Amino acid sequence: MSLHKQQINIEHKYRGSVILPDNTEAKNVFFRTKQAYANHEKMSTNILFSKAKLAKLKRYQKGSSETELENIDLYIEMGEILGFNVDDAKKLKNSIVFTNDSAHTSFNITKRLKLINKKHKSKTNKNYLFWDIENFSSISSIFNDIIEKYEIDDEFIYMAANPDSLYLKRAEWEANLFDYGKTLNSFNFIKCDHGKNVADDVLLEEFLNAKITNANVFILTFDRELKERFTEITNESNNLFILGK
Repeated sequence: MSLHKQQINIEHKYRGSVILPDNTEAKNVFFRTKQAYANHEKMSTNILFSKAKLAKLKRYQKGSSETELENIDLYIEMGEILGFNVDDAKKLKNSIVFTNDSAHTSFNITKRLKLINKKHKSKTNKNYLFWDIENFSSISSIFNDIIEKYEIDDEFIYMAANPDSLYLKRAEWEANLFDYGKTLNSFNFIKCDHGKNVADDVLLEEFLNAKITNANVFILTFDRELKERFTEITNESNNLFILGK
């Protein structure tokens, strides 16, 4: 699996690099954003989407608008590198996530879990789950398809959520967890700080600190780059499972 790194050069000056998402629109989003910034245009999500598309994204979308979310993340990252305001993009992203409940609108988890770090599964004696709950909040599906199926103990489940999502969704998450006799604090739950991909970074750090070997490790994230990072650092004795497209 290869990543496409794109340099940001403005007026022949290198400003930084980003990883382009693996979708057909990412390169266009990159160049439109870069050109608008270089031309001193007003930076907003209107650069990414038409008015009609923006209106559509505020309603439920089959497929959870996964591609659009990837490209919004790209725009936000470019804004952080170049220094332009991305508050409207962050609000749009949150709106899409909460409207579509992107945890489970378009896929069956079991069918999409794929072994990523080797061709054949090796023998293991433990199971771990690293769970970005704000993007995978279908708690019944996670329990039925992963936690109960693979008998993952509470102490081997790591969960993270960013503050805005936690504020909006905690009551719903706790109510759904109650059906399984659990709360967020039943697991290794981390409330993150504000910032880009903070929940993902926390999960990766927890994975590193756990020094896991000889285990099945399930990673629930939409972040393509994070999947690569987990793959790069995992011990070869582990079976690393992620969600495929």
